[in-house]
Amino acid sequence: MASTDVDAFNPYRDLYEATPKGPGDARPTAMRVLEDNDAIGKWQGRVVLVTGGTSGIGEETVRSLHATGADVYFTARDMDKAEKVAGEIQKSSSGTGKIIGIPMDLDSLDSVKEAALIFLSKSKKLNVLINNAGIMGTPQSTTKDGHERQFGVNHLAHFALTALLLPTMIESSSPSFSSRIVNVASAAHRYSSVVFDDINLSQPGAYEPYRAYGQSKTANIWTANYIDRVFGPKGVHAYSVQPGAVWSGLYQYADPAMLEEWGKDSALMAQMQSPQQGAANTMWAAAGKAWEGTGGKYICNCRIAPPSQDMAAVLDPGYAPHAYDEEGENRLWKLSGKLAGVALP
Repeated sequence: MASTDVDAFNPYRDLYEATPKGPGDARPTAMRVLEDNDAIGKWQGRVVLVTGGTSGIGEETVRSLHATGADVYFTARDMDKAEKVAGEIQKSSSGTGKIIGIPMDLDSLDSVKEAALIFLSKSKKLNVLINNAGIMGTPQSTTKDGHERQFGVNHLAHFALTALLLPTMIESSSPSFSSRIVNVASAAHRYSSVVFDDINLSQPGAYEPYRAYGQSKTANIWTANYIDRVFGPKGVHAYSVQPGAVWSGLYQYADPAMLEEWGKDSALMAQMQSPQQGAANTMWAAAGKAWEGTGGKYICNCRIAPPSQDMAAVLDPGYAPHAYDEEGENRLWKLSGKLAGVALP
């Protein structure tokens, strides 16, 4: 680990508190986290599923996890691209497990439900589920099922997949390794709690791209919190992670003028990370030994995030006051089951 005097839940404090120098600096990578947790080549027999595994943080998550020896499944809209990524990883990886792409379109709940069935036809075990895929800042639009698109893709699709796979994850849990669910969230959850009285933000003037994104990311956090609280005693723990700033396809809908201004901000650019570094938080939640038998936390900089000190600051690593809301979590769980059309475990 980075230092012998830091606690197990803040293992890379020294690296994150050092002056950042941009992508590829001393901050940990996903592979570093796996090495530090003695996971390389040690996960034979385990099964992992990652959503959105063909680019950015998702691809690096798949690549890193394959080095553990686990069987790694990942979802993709473009199966030609999935096969290419799988082939490239297989050639370069030291891992011995399977690597298999599964078709899934997050804009369609039918596609998500079919993907769950495809996965279960290939594996009767699932030890780690990483809900990684997502969209950000889209123009107002809806999924094929009529839900506001960011809420539908980022939350409801992953909720449906998770609910359908939870029974298998409960069965897959063991005394030595509890099953784990990792929801990739965002600092942008601070932009909005869940708007229960207008969940699709369809009222006049209600829709704003980053308000919608914030609502979907709060929903990711609340879902992880609920799962850990209710299913933790059954052997399934859950976490939400803020990966940090990484240039990726997630910014495809961002205002070019805003991105240009960001590029001129040297302090902001120094905080940017490589996709491998961005995947470190996901990996710490998925493989960190400190997490065995516990969860239900929002993670940033490979530590349990503190409360936000500046809700408007892009780089503030903290969580909003609404991030932990048991009443909201319970209400969202029931509503999401209804909206997604899935039986709740």
